[in-house]
Amino acid sequence: MDIGTVIMNKRKALGYTQQSLADKLNISFQAVSKWENGTNYPEMDMLPIIASVLDTSIDSLLGYKSFVHSDYDKRYDMKDYYWGITPNSLCYEIIKLQPPVKPLKVLDIGCGEGKDAVFLARNGYMVTAFDLSETGIEKGKRLAEKCNTYVDFLKADLTDFRATEMYDIVFSSGVFHFIKPEIRKELISNLQEHTNKNGIHAINVFIEKPFIEIPPDKDSNRFRWKSGELFMYYSDWKFHKMEEIIFDCNSGGIPHKHCMDTMIIERMQ
Repeated sequence: MDIGTVIMNKRKALGYTQQSLADKLNISFQAVSKWENGTNYPEMDMLPIIASVLDTSIDSLLGYKSFVHSDYDKRYDMKDYYWGITPNSLCYEIIKLQPPVKPLKVLDIGCGEGKDAVFLARNGYMVTAFDLSETGIEKGKRLAEKCNTYVDFLKADLTDFRATEMYDIVFSSGVFHFIKPEIRKELISNLQEHTNKNGIHAINVFIEKPFIEIPPDKDSNRFRWKSGELFMYYSDWKFHKMEEIIFDCNSGGIPHKHCMDTMIIERMQ
């Protein structure tokens, strides 16, 4: 995307009008309008100010790939696969609902080391998968090669990624808690708009519960959801699965519990 489109998307995600953004930058709203319609571009010395106001980086404004390192790089830096290679149970439910009897495009968001992306590709889907962890992406590529299949792996930051192609299936497991609350609506709307009719989303999110202790891997980059919050974004879609469960986890070597909302929904219009 060009810088004007990036500015527009981030402005809207934060709920700013062209005028309110202009006020924060001490410029005219006409200047913002010209950036967004591509008839003019910001001066170089404005880029740090724009990035700060829009809570992003200059690299992201300019459309460069993120060079931020994921804290999962260390976890994935091992011979074995941190999450194993057994596919998520959601993958089997995807196959039941949308069998690959014709070419179907899948977007795997936050693919980790690629086990689910590779599984779906082996079963005949055309899969694009991204993650912030360079180490995870490289292991995913090796797994795909070992399984004699292909996945279009790429490194991307979920906060900055926006779909530009149409997909039949959007899949994400244990990743959406990296989405800041203020951009959830805009990000999910983007994914919905780039889903074909009768396409499905299979997504789960971690839920905040007062009776469950904060897990050991909690940090400032994780934002848990409220119970049922995810479902509300899909009120006009057809629900095939909607559940909330509490389960034990041992990631990081410290036993703890999580609460998770899971849904599979279909776009009907």
